[in-house]
Amino acid sequence: MTSVTIQEAQSKLPELIRGLTGGKEVLITDNDLPVAKLVSEQPQAKSGLRPPPGLGKGFITIVADDDEHLKDFAEYMP
Repeated sequence: MTSVTIQEAQSKLPELIRGLTGGKEVLITDNDLPVAKLVSEQPQAKSGLRPPPGLGKGFITIVADDDEHLKDFAEYMP
């Protein structure tokens, strides 16, 4: 986390905002006491790795022998 004074924040605000990427934060101080914090709205970039298997377990049910529902669509099928 970067720390700047109020005076520095006033003079460099556009630069500080442009530098807020990937969850970075800037602490603004007055007389060495924290008074505000600038935080990036953008979430931190993921590492690009695929999530491990099993995270969706129980959300999907696959029924292999379900031909009953196809009767409703018989008139649309060739």
